[in-house]
Amino acid sequence: MSISRSEIARLLRPPRSVAEARAIQEELRKKVRVRPLKGNPRLIAGLDASFTGGKSGRARGVACLYSFPGLEPLEDAVAEMDIAFPYVPGLLTFREGPVLSEALAGLSRRPDLLMFDGQGIAHPSGIGIASHMGVVLGIPSLGCAKSRLVGEHREPGRKRGSRARLVFGGRTVGAVLRTRDGVKPVFVSPGHLVSLEDAVRIVLSCAPRYRLPEPIRRADRLTKAP
Repeated sequence: MSISRSEIARLLRPPRSVAEARAIQEELRKKVRVRPLKGNPRLIAGLDASFTGGKSGRARGVACLYSFPGLEPLEDAVAEMDIAFPYVPGLLTFREGPVLSEALAGLSRRPDLLMFDGQGIAHPSGIGIASHMGVVLGIPSLGCAKSRLVGEHREPGRKRGSRARLVFGGRTVGAVLRTRDGVKPVFVSPGHLVSLEDAVRIVLSCAPRYRLPEPIRRADRLTKAP
């Protein structure tokens, strides 16, 4: 069941303090569910955000909607707003979440799955942006990051599709996945309502030519557009 619109507004409003942000984060962490998808998604949205102007600058959020498994780009939505929460390691969703939510609202169709340029459960508090936003919005989600935030792993094989477990706190929180032969791997983790196996399968399917999956590759590019 999706969280109500009023609850979404409450959970994405800028917290008044770091302590309040951590309390909200802990509240949401308890609601994260890692489990197999109920059927294949037909619409996937890739999301990314960028910031300009320092502490009192602006945030830009981008949502790029793709068909799946065909990977046809269907539409893009861009939102901009003032930055409302300071940079605090481990709490980046409170900076990115509001503008990404606005970008998602700009799409004409509701995605079946959200793909974030960031972390899911592979996070110091167990709730990166993919998990946080997945719970708040009630939409299956996954994280696909360019770099490791937490955990230990061995190096995966050099061939596309090779993977290694990402282990943190004694449990597997993600996979280190090679999406192209001989190219740096990406770090995939479940966000919410997605299993690790589903997350790896979808990321690999969405990255037929480049290191990054197409939906977040496009979103990343549009966050930097003039």
